[in-house]
Amino acid sequence: MNSVAALITCTGKAGESLTVQSLRSCDAISRSILAGTPQVTQSFPGQETLAIDSLWSKQDILAALTWFQATGAQHLLWLGPGAPILHPAGLQRLLNCAGDSGAAIVYSDYSEQEKDGTVRLHPLVDYQSGSVRDDFDFGPAMLFNAGCLAGLAQEIGSTTNDLQFGGLYDLRLRLAERGAVHRLPEPAYLVPAQSEENEIESHFKYVDPRNRDYQIEMEKVATAHLRRIGAFLEPPDAAPLPDDCDYGAKASVIIPVRNRVRTISDAVRSALSQETSFDFNVLVVDNHSTDGTTELLAEIASTDPRLLYWTPDRLDLGIGGCWQEAIMSRHCGRFAVQLDSDDLYNGTSAAQKIVDEFEHGAYSVVIGSYTTVNFDLEELPPGLIDHREWTDANGHNNALRIAGLGAPRAFHVPTLRSVGFANVSYGEDYAVALRLSRTYRVGRIYESLYWCRRWEDNTDSSLSLEMSNRYALYKDRVRTIEIAARQRQNNA
Repeated sequence: MNSVAALITCTGKAGESLTVQSLRSCDAISRSILAGTPQVTQSFPGQETLAIDSLWSKQDILAALTWFQATGAQHLLWLGPGAPILHPAGLQRLLNCAGDSGAAIVYSDYSEQEKDGTVRLHPLVDYQSGSVRDDFDFGPAMLFNAGCLAGLAQEIGSTTNDLQFGGLYDLRLRLAERGAVHRLPEPAYLVPAQSEENEIESHFKYVDPRNRDYQIEMEKVATAHLRRIGAFLEPPDAAPLPDDCDYGAKASVIIPVRNRVRTISDAVRSALSQETSFDFNVLVVDNHSTDGTTELLAEIASTDPRLLYWTPDRLDLGIGGCWQEAIMSRHCGRFAVQLDSDDLYNGTSAAQKIVDEFEHGAYSVVIGSYTTVNFDLEELPPGLIDHREWTDANGHNNALRIAGLGAPRAFHVPTLRSVGFANVSYGEDYAVALRLSRTYRVGRIYESLYWCRRWEDNTDSSLSLEMSNRYALYKDRVRTIEIAARQRQNNA
């Protein structure tokens, strides 16, 4: 029988005693250890313990690997926070998958017990080469192959900078370089109900200034991984493509919209209020609205000819498809500036500042900063989102790790047309900016230009688990393709 050594992250949360008890029923478990602070692990008398601070630091990871090597086990079962309750049959399924596939890491879906006692399936998403984001969700149970772990402690100890947060992230990226990562699409264990995180704070956690040290460290780990797999790029220096036609204006503010009668007037008037030294227009692609949005647009357009709006012939367009309609229009300006249909510029100089930045540098993309607000424009945490993790030297590499590049986004249209938008309604902006960052420089403006409204009708508000997984999987696929392209570029 395959022998398994289990490491249990012990944080003092309710339910962890059930995790310990469940392992005692699994004959495959040869040894187990509780990893946590002494104040927490002392609640489990007689249980082998490993004194650590967080289990995310380099030193904690090395201590865990040293313990595992001494066990002589064939697999390391890594149980993170979440108090998973194992069952012999579920563990056997994980072991079977590991044995049959030879994977470096095996993880699985799980059953989740709600507070009312009901149980539902919690599916995860498949890992791929583009799953390099540090928040990839493996669930609270991962099975590591001892053969793939061999020598990693020495490698990490000799080559990795001191890490306070990124030890486990570094470990799993290195394991993925040594073997396959397989998801078992079935529930192998049960997880008790967990407290829910604030949706807005969770959505913006990766750019919260309070997490700056964490972000810097994770960038170092991700960049080292890209170097090892041949996907790291030196800073791009290609010039944007030459202008190849006469444009409808110097700049166009582009607003895709569908059924935003409560906000579209604010957005359009915010765009029309821009004070510039150049001519600009506002292009609204009205994606077959049925709630009065179209009538509002007609009313505004009747008093200001700079607003041009139309309904596309196609019925299958997402937000990206509407953007593609706009940038290919003969009315489109030389620069295309983003404004979502429920957001506003927070002043009258945003467009001028963006175009000025284009003219100061040979950029294909210029990205500003924004402030998160509620529907009434009252600031919400984390407030200013300025993406100061971006650097000219490494921003294009770190972009593969993070969830987005910021807003408002603006593009040099001839260059943008050579790439085009995906016809999706989530991640279309990330995909095109990531692709352009491979070849062209990206300009940044770190002052807030934009109010990002968080309210119940946001496209990413109150997402179901199924939709959240779909969005995450799409962005991982975008990264997978981009990593392959960068590897091919380096090998050319």
